[in-house]
Amino acid sequence: MRRATIVGSGPNGLAAAVSLARAGYEVRVLEAADNAGGGLRTTASTLPGFAHDVCSAVHPAALASPFFRAFGLAEKVDWITPEISYAHPLDGGRAGVAWRDIERTAAALGQDARAWLALLRPLSRHIDGVVDFTGNQLLRMPRDPVTAFRYAVRMLEQGTPLARASLRTDEGSALLSGVLAHANAPLPSLAGAAAGLLLAAQAHAGGWMYPRGGAQRIADALIADLQTHGGTLDTGARVRDLDTLDWGDPSQGDVLLLNTSPRLALTLDSIPSSYARALRGYRYGPAAAKVDFALDGPVPWSNQEVAQSPTVHVGGTRDEVWASENAVATGRVSERPYVLTVQPSVFDDSRAPEGKAVLWAYIHVPHGSDLDATELITRQIERFAPGFRDRVLATHSVPASDREAINPAEIGGDVLGGAFTISQALRRPVLSTRPWRTPVRGVYLASASTPPGPGVNGMAGWHAASTVLEDAGTFDALDDSRLLADLFA
Repeated sequence: MRRATIVGSGPNGLAAAVSLARAGYEVRVLEAADNAGGGLRTTASTLPGFAHDVCSAVHPAALASPFFRAFGLAEKVDWITPEISYAHPLDGGRAGVAWRDIERTAAALGQDARAWLALLRPLSRHIDGVVDFTGNQLLRMPRDPVTAFRYAVRMLEQGTPLARASLRTDEGSALLSGVLAHANAPLPSLAGAAAGLLLAAQAHAGGWMYPRGGAQRIADALIADLQTHGGTLDTGARVRDLDTLDWGDPSQGDVLLLNTSPRLALTLDSIPSSYARALRGYRYGPAAAKVDFALDGPVPWSNQEVAQSPTVHVGGTRDEVWASENAVATGRVSERPYVLTVQPSVFDDSRAPEGKAVLWAYIHVPHGSDLDATELITRQIERFAPGFRDRVLATHSVPASDREAINPAEIGGDVLGGAFTISQALRRPVLSTRPWRTPVRGVYLASASTPPGPGVNGMAGWHAASTVLEDAGTFDALDDSRLLADLFA
């Protein structure tokens, strides 16, 4: 039987592991941490009984992912899909609110109503086309070229100073800028627009859902399937040198997949010098400084609709959000930073003791920053939720400089697997029609440092696995969708 060794148990590593186990490989997953899941882990990092997500918390891309659809994730995990996908508080108790119902969202935006509908309704109605275009290697013809063209035009509009002319109210412009800021890139920018438009379209399509009990539930479902099909998982098994790892014989069809930073491939003596130079030239970007809060009750937002939104973008006006993200791009942190927050306890009472709540929050910071963001985040939330500080029972801060020790793939605290730029969307980490394949026989990349990039969608892992099966002569490379359906039938 052919062997597949997978380093890293994040969503992409587990997606590749499940796929290859179902294809008949003897699969072994090696995880450096003491518990599996990578960015999907959920831990009691503050106080007993409070369950905090280590990295990812809300998963707009999960159930729209072709891989997770085939896997049946919707049926394997108890999902919460709120009516409000995300909200953006403003001073004076005002807020922009992105309801799943796009008409309801637009109706509350006044003079921006028509612009919001024109921007996002065509994309949300054809979300499968957007996902296909953004969820695969970009050097190929999209299956829905009309939707891909619409997406590209809107990206050019929102990724340039033209964005100022599209939405004019405080609520509309802040609501969009908050979602575009997920890319941890300067604003306006094509990279920010590319990531943000996909997320905003998903908000009005399937919604921004999250698993009851925490992100760990996704990892648990994948691990259970892996073990059902004969795969094994070893935790506490950090791999530092691939040349010392016994992963089999590539001449017999054995393979090694890296759900890690591509830098790990540099430990192979057999790696060609040109490919090694390309990996060394792959850039890592700004980072995240995260704080978990255990609260003695819900966040006391001034706006009651914000209080009902699991995801809240805290950053003030569009100009403030842009200033915050552009400060990070120049190596600084704004005194009024953009804060990405998630309050899962709004609809998930399993996350904290009765009457209590958890809050997940991070800000963007320069690469490798050792900043403790607790006070900055607390002060910014207090601005829109007076009395928040008094509800804090405990905090757990993870500066960007500490993230790599928790997850070796997060170089310098970069949670996106590499600087999210348009050039690196094409060259992730190399320019190739099959970037998951390395020039070393039997060795493949399967992380967010390969297309389609960051997000809990399993697609980078699936593409790596399908490349393995293509190289083994299992299927026609042009028919990977049929293979996906067959494996998970």
